Amino acid sequence: MGIQIGAKLDSGFDDPIGMLKDCHRRIEHFLQILCVVAERAAGRAMTDEEAAAVKSALHYFRHGGERHTEDEEESLFPRLRAESTAGALEELSGLENDHRDAYDLHAAADTLYTVWIEFGALSPDDEQRLLLITKQLQHLYEEHIQVEEQIVFPLAAGILDSRAIADIGCEFRKRRE
Repeated sequence: MGIQIGAKLDSGFDDPIGMLKDCHRRIEHFLQILCVVAERAAGRAMTDEEAAAVKSALHYFRHGGERHTEDEEESLFPRLRAESTAGALEELSGLENDHRDAYDLHAAADTLYTVWIEFGALSPDDEQRLLLITKQLQHLYEEHIQVEEQIVFPLAAGILDSRAIADIGCEFRKRRE
């Protein structure tokens, strides 16, 4: 079974919550690729197909993941924080911590996958670290995405009116221009 990079999803800037959900789908997809490749390590070089899929995943996490975090922390979260209850504020703080933890795990995974691609193999210890880091990253994102989609996004829809959501979409668009 080949590794599929998949089609790019995009719900546009007019629907910032939909755009963030699309980002979540890409994160889940690329994490599945990284996990499959890490589980196949066993002292061997990556195939060309695996290397291409891993490079795409790492590129997405470097750039798309960064933009996703910026969109949430600079546009969505401040607006929710201004309108939210204490419980919702605690959830937002947890999500910001997830972003920092994910950044550290991305950096470690990026280093190990890059070494593997460049040198053709990893030591058994590095293979184990890579698998552990990738699984931790996958677990972190699964929980993070669940909290966002079950608590934060409905909260945003309930608190923010359509004008505020449109304003957030404009802020997302400006950051990408």
